[in-house]
Amino acid sequence: MWTRNTLAAFAAGLALGAALPAATALAQPASADLAAAKTVVDAAKAKGVVGEQGDGLLGFVSASSDAQLKAAVATINAGRADAYRSIAAKTGVSEVNAAQAAAQQVISRLPSGYYYRPLDGGWTRK
Repeated sequence: MWTRNTLAAFAAGLALGAALPAATALAQPASADLAAAKTVVDAAKAKGVVGEQGDGLLGFVSASSDAQLKAAVATINAGRADAYRSIAAKTGVSEVNAAQAAAQQVISRLPSGYYYRPLDGGWTRK
């Protein structure tokens, strides 16, 4: 099961752009690719184009035709999905529960002005 420290560390990494537990690092793109994706996504979050979702993934608050941004979101979401699978396998919780627990932590730590979408609602500005 989740411990408070494990969940907090995991969620803190996600808030920084999907830093992943060491167990999933091999499945991830090169660190330079992940760093570039994080930079692109962080800028989009600050502009209100991308936000955090209650399912643990990033989503588009407003439509974007920016191919680089779409690729960056996909890269980070793929890494998060891998992390949720890994954590679910290690802890015995479902992937959905792992993702939702991480999302709650990430959303609770979002800076003011950033967007999030709870599972049962629309986009909300914090």
